[in-house]
Amino acid sequence: MHFPTELPVIVTPRLHLRPFTATDAVDVQRLAGERSVAETTANIPHPYPDGAAEMWIASHPEKWAARQELVLAITGREDGRLMGAIGLIFQGTHESAELGYWIGLPFWGKGFATEAARAVVDYTFAALRFNRVQAHHMARNPASGRVLLKAGLRPEGASPQALKKNGRFEDVALYGVLLRDWPGADTPAIPPA
Repeated sequence: MHFPTELPVIVTPRLHLRPFTATDAVDVQRLAGERSVAETTANIPHPYPDGAAEMWIASHPEKWAARQELVLAITGREDGRLMGAIGLIFQGTHESAELGYWIGLPFWGKGFATEAARAVVDYTFAALRFNRVQAHHMARNPASGRVLLKAGLRPEGASPQALKKNGRFEDVALYGVLLRDWPGADTPAIPPA
């Protein structure tokens, strides 16, 4: 495994995945705080409290330095608009990572989550050389499952009532992919700058 010192920047045909800055906090609170976004994520509260986005953003460099998490802003490559967030929670001992993301409501249904997820999984395998990427979603959110499938993850089963959100137990669908099964996995990784 190879971790660069600085948080990475990943560019795709339509997106610029970059570290969050303090100036993103207002948009994070507005976009992530939408009821329809927050209700199908494990950790986003609704209503989104004042000051929470600033604290969340401020935690990213330290968590990256400790090799615990990677969190990147999903922004438009042309206009720089914040669309959402994507990240990984590392389980370094096992050389695996849990993928998670959210997309603001105005950007749903345009393939941005899939494009970002595929790029982050590719980065995880090509640059970090992890062995596995996994993800999950609430079973009542099948759109997230479609994103994971299009991003190259495979269904691995379900976990009944694995999460509790707003007083309700939620069934969870599980996905994953191994380095050996990822396209281009046999290509030697070029360490990031």
